[in-house]
Amino acid sequence: MIPILKKSAVFIFTLLVSTNASASHPLVTDDTGTQGKGKFQIEMNSEFASDSRDSGTEKEHSGEAAATLSWGIADNIDLVTALPEKWLSIKSNGITSQDASGIGDMTIEMKWRILDDEATGLSLALKPGLSIPSGDKEKGLGSGSLSGGLTLIVTRAGRLGAMHGNLGFSRTEKGDEQNRRSIWHASVGTEINVTGALRAVLNSGIESNEEKASATHPAFLLGGIIYSVAENLDLDFGLKYALNNTESDRALLFGLATRF
Repeated sequence: MIPILKKSAVFIFTLLVSTNASASHPLVTDDTGTQGKGKFQIEMNSEFASDSRDSGTEKEHSGEAAATLSWGIADNIDLVTALPEKWLSIKSNGITSQDASGIGDMTIEMKWRILDDEATGLSLALKPGLSIPSGDKEKGLGSGSLSGGLTLIVTRAGRLGAMHGNLGFSRTEKGDEQNRRSIWHASVGTEINVTGALRAVLNSGIESNEEKASATHPAFLLGGIIYSVAENLDLDFGLKYALNNTESDRALLFGLATRF
């Protein structure tokens, strides 16, 4: 693991150079909301994950610090870019077998809201994107291959909160004998209005296992809160847990979002 001061510096640096995003962190599931023409949103998000394997003899600690910029090029279209800083540490029987940090894969996405029915609160969006292999695959920081994907996003908003659903597909440019080229993702997220400034969130999802040899696909359950400090400033916190042994055991998420 890299020292905490270095992580903080990396976090601030990442904010200045890039951004990856779901619209309402700590939710993994995206929503159909866009910024509006000529408006921006910056998110600063972090995730710290831990995982134990082989009856506890192998332990992995990983993390990511990312700053996300969403730019409204039209009232219903956002452009989003991302370049996270990642770190990874693996110990086997107390001995460090891997310790790496650096830039992850860059992503470029566009969120296009294609339907917005105010009467029912139902909206739909499409989110195509590219992942550029800027991270080091040998160090476990990137995929090593260009990939493209598309996500269908559904949101149903109401007086008490909102529900979001995502169904996504991505495919890498190059495949190999061990890993799948095509990955599916499905998730559902819920926001509950506790007070005018506080929202509780619950999220669950599943994704294809990248390893061809495994028929168990990673699944998670996440809970958290979003607190609006001001009209254009939100703070958030979340805890993510594994629903099976192919997902990281647990993760701590926190971040902030500001709009202008």
